Amino acid sequence: MLAALAGYFAVQYDSTGGSGAPHCTVRADGGGSGEGSEYEMSPEQAGHAATIAAVGAAKGMPERAVTIALATAMQESGLRNLDHGDRDSLGLFQQRPSQGWGTPAQIRDPVYSAGIFYDRLAEVRGYARLPLTVAAQKVQLSGFPQAYAKHEPDAALLSAALTGRTPAALSCAGPVPQEAGDAARVRKELVRAFGAGGRTAGRTGSAGAAGPQVADRELAVPVPDLKRGWERAHWAVANAARLDIAEVAYDGKTWRAGQHGGRWRASTADRDRVSVTVAERR
Repeated sequence: MLAALAGYFAVQYDSTGGSGAPHCTVRADGGGSGEGSEYEMSPEQAGHAATIAAVGAAKGMPERAVTIALATAMQESGLRNLDHGDRDSLGLFQQRPSQGWGTPAQIRDPVYSAGIFYDRLAEVRGYARLPLTVAAQKVQLSGFPQAYAKHEPDAALLSAALTGRTPAALSCAGPVPQEAGDAARVRKELVRAFGAGGRTAGRTGSAGAAGPQVADRELAVPVPDLKRGWERAHWAVANAARLDIAEVAYDGKTWRAGQHGGRWRASTADRDRVSVTVAERR
């Protein structure tokens, strides 16, 4: 009886990617556990953080700019796409339509809101050399400018992973997808976040007796180098829950939804492309 129960709970643990609520973790070295080397968030927060980093990459912004953007969104919204705020503030960065940031619908679009944040940050002369609080404040005009400082260590850790500098640093634990993924949607989201750098090559499936079927659920994301590869691999893992992604593989490592506590495992994955596989219908 005890052996059977132990086996049941072991299966349950593996099938959900670990105990507790779904969560994502970024680590300084892809597996370290020292003080200040780990940051945990929900899949929703991870997806928004990955979008902020991807838009920065699409605009050619340096890692420092991504750190500033992430710290700002951490303070303003907790990396949540809020539909409310102080006065008419909205979205990840609590931008205000009345102050010329865009329409409410635009501001609630994470790609747009991150993009306009970077546009205004780029107008700040020497922003990369300024203290983070000063750079963020010149964009946000916040009533509490020093509040950004407390997020800088976590934002720096997260930006190192999401810009691809730290391989296999971001992992997400949680249940396997319950719905079939849509490869076309993943492709569209990649291109929207990364611009031309997010274009993917989908493998073509064969036609079945019941009509045309997509037999192959894999997207191949060509990458020019390791940094860009891990940037896209981490984006896919961060958005796996939202996009029903079942597996991400790159550079000798594979992440599978609902397995191994959400951690990356050794594999024979290619280095010249990121492989993203969406869930099949259950």
